Amino acid sequence: MNQNIGSVRISIIIPTLNEAGNIKEAIATTQPSTNIEIIVVDAGSKDGTVEMAQLLGIKVISSSSGRAVQMNAGALAASGDILLFLHADTRLPAGFDEMIRTALQQPGTVAGAFNLRIDALLLSLRWVEWGVKMRSHFYQMPYGDQAIFLTKAMFQQMGGFPELPIMEDFELMRRLKRTGCIVIIPTPVVTSARRWLQKGVFKTTLLNQLVIIAYLLGVSPERICRWYRREKFKRV
Repeated sequence: MNQNIGSVRISIIIPTLNEAGNIKEAIATTQPSTNIEIIVVDAGSKDGTVEMAQLLGIKVISSSSGRAVQMNAGALAASGDILLFLHADTRLPAGFDEMIRTALQQPGTVAGAFNLRIDALLLSLRWVEWGVKMRSHFYQMPYGDQAIFLTKAMFQQMGGFPELPIMEDFELMRRLKRTGCIVIIPTPVVTSARRWLQKGVFKTTLLNQLVIIAYLLGVSPERICRWYRREKFKRV
């Protein structure tokens, strides 16, 4: 990007499915900012998510379900030079737009994300945050809840998110790592603790690690997804 840094437009893409309890706050954290657009990509919400976003003046497009499919649809509709993929239960820090523009100006940088803070007071979640920090900084493997960003040109060069039922962010990061540096902005985004609280921090963390191991061993994403969803919603 060789244009003036403030003139680089950022498209914020938010995939949703029944996120009425989160979408308003997620959108609120995108302000104040300069030269951005917000695109909500909804996969058939029944709880008023779409209506809430529209009342806030946000562009909403419809997509078939699947986070990768939704994010790719949002990228296709985006007019920005930079794409920022934001989960509906994640909050951006103040000044995120200038942080992103500055980060992508660094030589050799192909993408980036933020450090992670989880919005609950459990000490065990501080260990999860520490683990995310180590993985992101030393292995350059941030995940989707860290608000991944990259230029639209690089996203297109990578072929977008692989349309897998699970692990789409993991696979895109693996591909990007081979191309250049993935920068991690020290200021954190804040994400909901709901998925850790649902089954417990230890079980959720263990489940996530088993998913990664299975994927690296060549188990099909479809099979992993069926197993993951069964375990995720199984009663404790």
